[in-house]
Amino acid sequence: MQIERWKTLSSEYIIKRPWLTARKDTLEMPNGKIVPEFYVLEYPTWLNVIAITEEGQFVMVEQYRHGLDIVEFELCAGVMENSDDNVLVAAQRELLEETGYGGGEWEEFMVLSANPTSMNNLSHTFIARNVKLVSTQHLDDSEDIRVHLFSREELMQLLQHGEIMQSLMVAPLWRYFAEEK
Repeated sequence: MQIERWKTLSSEYIIKRPWLTARKDTLEMPNGKIVPEFYVLEYPTWLNVIAITEEGQFVMVEQYRHGLDIVEFELCAGVMENSDDNVLVAAQRELLEETGYGGGEWEEFMVLSANPTSMNNLSHTFIARNVKLVSTQHLDDSEDIRVHLFSREELMQLLQHGEIMQSLMVAPLWRYFAEEK
């Protein structure tokens, strides 16, 4: 027997802000049972970049993350904006803005969901090989980002010691290292 989709009977927004949009749906299950409150967080498309320089260094960023009150290393990441033609353009824009690196050869590596139960977006990870420093950073007012270059071994050490916490970055990095031996 095939699992069926649930029917949305009604939706109402609880909050709509630039970084937080939440709605409450009333759903009907295929068996007729009504779920009166099901909450969904709406986010734009997310993207991450595993950026590797011409010299084989990994371009990483370091920044404060208020939710966990930590400073951590991460991949360059961001969101697709309305002005972006597609996720590749968004990823290239984010890498340039956050790090000053650009160019190279790009490929989409994987697509993940942070939580398909209650979040409506996907996270696209790209690999950008042979990038080079072409500009300075162009940060938003709410960004304080430091750029770091790591060797393969140094980045593996960060992963092994839990110094990269963001799961949507950890999963693609581990896959990359598993496949690129």
